[in-house]
Amino acid sequence: IDDDPLWACLDRAFRSLKGVASRSVARLMAELPEIGTLSNKAIVKLAGLAPIANDSGKRSGRRPVRGGRAGPRSLLFLIARIVAKYDPHLAAFHQRLQAAGKEKMVIRIALARKLLVILNAKARDARIEFANAT
Repeated sequence: IDDDPLWACLDRAFRSLKGVASRSVARLMAELPEIGTLSNKAIVKLAGLAPIANDSGKRSGRRPVRGGRAGPRSLLFLIARIVAKYDPHLAAFHQRLQAAGKEKMVIRIALARKLLVILNAKARDARIEFANAT
C-alpha cells in the first residue's frame, strides 16, 4: 500500500474512520479494488450486500442478500459493528433498527451496507483529490 501513492491516499481516507484498521483496509482494497470507481448501488451489489427482491404479482417477498464477493462481505460485517461503537451516525442507525425490532443479522447487514457506502464515498473523494494533485 505504501508503494502506490493512490492506495496510500485511499488508506488514509479509510483509516480516518475510527475503528477501521490498516489490515482491514489492505484486505478490503485487495478484495474490492473497484471501490470509489462505481456507484453506491453497484458497489453494494458487487459486495453482496444489496437486498434482492423476491416478489411475484401482488406478493411482496423477503429481500435476502446473496451473491457478490464473500470476502469483502464478511470483512464489512466485522468492521461495521466496531465502527458503530465509535461513529455517532452508525450508532444511532443501529439503535433505530434495534428499536424497530429488526433481527440481529438484518441490523448487521444494514450496518455493513451503510459502512460500504461511506467507504465508497471516501474512496471516490480520495481518488478525485489524488487526480487533481497529480
